[in-house]
Amino acid sequence: MSYVPAAPGAGMPARATREIGLPLASAAGWMKFIGIMFIIQGAITALTIVGIIIAWLPIWIGVLLLQSAGAAQRSQLQDDANALIEALSRLKTYFVIQGVLYLVGLALMVIYFVFFGAVVAAMLHNNLGH
Repeated sequence: MSYVPAAPGAGMPARATREIGLPLASAAGWMKFIGIMFIIQGAITALTIVGIIIAWLPIWIGVLLLQSAGAAQRSQLQDDANALIEALSRLKTYFVIQGVLYLVGLALMVIYFVFFGAVVAAMLHNNLGH
C-alpha cells in the first residue's frame, strides 16, 4: 500500500492530528532508544564474517524506528497529518519485518527439532539394535 500525501489544507484539523498522534509522539524517546540499539546490534553483528550477511536487518529496523519517531514528533510540532501517517507507515513496516522474522525463527526451530529428533531416534535405534 503506497502513501499519497493529502493536498495542503485537506488534512485533519490540527487538534485531531495532535490528539491522535500524542501517544505515538510521547513514545518517540523510547522508539529512538530502541532504534539506536538495533543499529548498534547490526554494527556489532557486521563484525563477524557470517554476521555481515544479516547485519543489514537490525540496521534497517533501527532506521525505521528512528524515522517513525522523528515523523511522530514532527506531526506534533507542526500539526502535520501527513507526518503522522508517515510515522504510522514506518511503524507498520517495523512490525511486518518483526513478524516475518518471528515466523522464520519458528520455522527454523521446527526444522531444528525435527532434524535433531531424527538424529536422536536413529542413535537410539542403532543402540537398541545391538
